[in-house]
Amino acid sequence: MAEICSSYPTSGGLYYWSAMLAGPNWAPFASWLTGWFSILLAMHWFNIVGQWAVTTSVDFSLAQLIQVIILLGTGGKNGGGYTASKYVVIAIHGGILLLHAFINSLPIAWLSLFGQLAALWNLVGVFVLMILIPTVATETASPKFVFTYFNTDNSEGISSKVYIFVLGLLMSQYTLTGYDASAHMTEETKSADINGPKGIISAIGISILVGWGYLLGITFAVTDIPSLLNEDNDAGGYAIAEVFYLAFKRRYGSGAGGIICLGVVAVAIFFCGMSSITSNSRMAYAFSRDGAMPLSSLWHKVNKQEVPINAVWLSAFIAFCMALTSLGSLVAFQAMVSIATIGLYIAYALPIFFRITLARKSFTPGPFNLGRYGVLIGWIAVLWVATISVLFSLPVSYPITDQTLNYTPVAVGGLLLLTVSSWIFSARHWFKGPITNINN
Repeated sequence: MAEICSSYPTSGGLYYWSAMLAGPNWAPFASWLTGWFSILLAMHWFNIVGQWAVTTSVDFSLAQLIQVIILLGTGGKNGGGYTASKYVVIAIHGGILLLHAFINSLPIAWLSLFGQLAALWNLVGVFVLMILIPTVATETASPKFVFTYFNTDNSEGISSKVYIFVLGLLMSQYTLTGYDASAHMTEETKSADINGPKGIISAIGISILVGWGYLLGITFAVTDIPSLLNEDNDAGGYAIAEVFYLAFKRRYGSGAGGIICLGVVAVAIFFCGMSSITSNSRMAYAFSRDGAMPLSSLWHKVNKQEVPINAVWLSAFIAFCMALTSLGSLVAFQAMVSIATIGLYIAYALPIFFRITLARKSFTPGPFNLGRYGVLIGWIAVLWVATISVLFSLPVSYPITDQTLNYTPVAVGGLLLLTVSSWIFSARHWFKGPITNINN
């Protein structure tokens, strides 16, 4: 993706790339499909839906964490602490989205400042937590437990270690998304054909290294898995919060230090949600600029500071509406996380697929390129996405009921059907693909 970004640095990102790489005959359909998978779920519809769903899940997770911090701060579940209702959590979620929309409405210079602060906070915060938590813990797990233990005695009815490993990949894939965020900001970036790819590569590289260290630090502090997952523990079953809380409570008699650590995590998630709205709004702006969204003329307007203000608030509103599914069933909401992950990865794979097939001979590399290894790495990426799309459609709990069924295949298939149908019956008559705004 960094290689393609270097060749086509534009805020349209994935769906623009698909159009350029698919060739003139397939460009409109390729960009339509990629765009809606990207903004609604993940190909522009694939991509844009996926981005909205990711924003929803990030900010809703933050809302849940805030209610856990409140619970622990008021004495914990066993101490009569305050447990927020699902309606309060939704209200917190709405407040977070309002703040994110407000920040993203500020001039680019301010948004850049927040971005730099976010990078510093994440880097320093993670290093502090990965060292502090296992140091404070009175008991630590052995390396054998950390690297080889599988929780086969769980409430999900899954005892296969291989199956548990496969399901565990979802969290890694979910975390390592947003590869296209740098691309969506390239029209507001100097030397975009160089700095855009640098942003993609550096963000992922840092996330892998720092994230791995963070996970190790936390996992070494885990000694009693059943108690962490018990909904009657002080954190109400929120495992990471319980790890932080108990580490300090057992050593100092108070879990206040753990609550502060959770605050560090909460701020990091807040910055993540802020960046997600930034990416969403630029994607919606680019898609509507090409007339591919309802009321397109409204969403691609920019204010005096060149900020797509309407697209910003649209993204926040849709993210809030998506979270309303949690009021009916958390199963439906949790399925959306899986859907967002698969949807986004499908959107990521589409331009790569076009680059290694239709555009294999015509692709003109930019300053950043993979040379002769580009096609090989591209095929590995496409095959990996195909693999995880199957894995993440598998049941995550047994026995299978209406509450445990994995609805991901239904949702993704439904979106694909909707996107293709809208193309056949409507968009193919008027949608001509993205507007060219760079020299190729």
